[in-house]
Amino acid sequence: MTQSPLIAAHPITDSHCHLDFPDFDAERDAVIARALAAGVTRMVTICTKLQNEPAVRAIAERYAPVYYAAGVHPMSAADHPPVAVDDLVALAQHPKFVGIGETGLDYHYTADSKAIQQSSLRLHIAAARDTGLPLIIHARDADDDMARILAEEYRNGAYSCVMHCFSSSAELAKAALDLGFYLSMSGIAAFPKSSALRDIFAAAPLDRVLLETDSPYLAPPPHRGRRNEPAYTAHTAAVGAEVFGLDYADFAAATNANFDRLFWKAAA
Repeated sequence: MTQSPLIAAHPITDSHCHLDFPDFDAERDAVIARALAAGVTRMVTICTKLQNEPAVRAIAERYAPVYYAAGVHPMSAADHPPVAVDDLVALAQHPKFVGIGETGLDYHYTADSKAIQQSSLRLHIAAARDTGLPLIIHARDADDDMARILAEEYRNGAYSCVMHCFSSSAELAKAALDLGFYLSMSGIAAFPKSSALRDIFAAAPLDRVLLETDSPYLAPPPHRGRRNEPAYTAHTAAVGAEVFGLDYADFAAATNANFDRLFWKAAA
């Protein structure tokens, strides 16, 4: 990736990627080197099945700029043993474990497991509450249930949260922001036809916005349709700066400060 010296000089964070996926096996060192060259000085790699946690943890231990989180993805909840809050709390003792999840609700392909997903989500929320670490939420085609459960659980006790790869409705965005949660901007926000999503971000408080790739998925232009990687966070950041009417440097600094506030264990 070729990046301008100006952009590379202003640190940003990829708050959600999947560096353990086989897409990166052949060149993980190079992928992380390219991220650093593009100004992406921190990455959070996400474990989506707890049996994979040792491999994800090993990546965070090997690379200084990489942190990790772990949980059970909603699309895997029906095929995974019920998550135990105590197990997540125990994992959170690792110095580079910085978040709970990803968890959430996905009714697009797995609506038949709604009840299991909802139970799993509530257990992850309990772990986030117990550890003080941010909850990492995946939401797809489940806006009403998601807003309801997040609010119900918040009334049972406060916790922090990011709506990862946010691409849902303005109503769910408002529900999350009203609870003090964060919205994470992925490459989807940079797609030409995503003007409605950009409008949702433009209406959000700047101090509640994060950046991510969700790599290897959802590469932003000019890499759309190819494998995504953390370096490409810079392309989404450039679009985000335009959305908020800011210089790249100011937007980079704001999103990095937001990351430090939410993911406090990885604060610079």
